[in-house]
Order: sequence, then C-alpha cells, then structure tokens
Amino acid sequence: MNTYILLTKMSADLSSRMKDRASIGRNWLEQVKSKCPEVKFLAHYALLGQYDFMDIYEAPDEKTAAKVSIIGQANGAFSAESMPAIPYKEYLELVKEV
Repeated sequence: MNTYILLTKMSADLSSRMKDRASIGRNWLEQVKSKCPEVKFLAHYALLGQYDFMDIYEAPDEKTAAKVSIIGQANGAFSAESMPAIPYKEYLELVKEV
C-alpha cells in the first residue's frame, strides 16, 4: 500500500454550515469506504490556513487515491488534492542514490 496526503478546502456553502460538519464528514467517509474499500485512513486533522482538513491514508494505487479526491469534490469540497507521501527513511535512501 502507498501512503497519500489529502488536503481539502471546503466550498463556501459547506463552510457556512459548520454545525452540519460532522454529518457531512460521515457521509463522505461512508462513500469512500463503499467505493474504495481497500483505503485505510491513518489520521484526520482540521487545519488553520490554506486548507480546512488533512487526511493521511493508504491506498493501493494513484487511481484509488484519485477516487478519494473526486468523492470529496463530489460532496462539495472546493478542492481535494491527494499527494503521494514517502516515508522519510526511504526518502533519505533515494537521496543517497542521486
């Protein structure tokens, strides 16, 4: 499994519905679990800054990671970006090869 970071920015409409945030998040997570059962979420954070939320998750490939982002956008996210993440020790091994 590969590790990905999902950075989500909510739409203005969803941002104005903060009281509904828990149910909106549960609905999104249920859809991801249904459509991408192989995805394993490792962490979920609310952020202060450019993005509203960050999720760290594992998926078998980039197509599955793209689905996770698309599900977020289909549920009202202004943007949902999934990026591959490499464990730091593996990154250092790559640096040695350069």
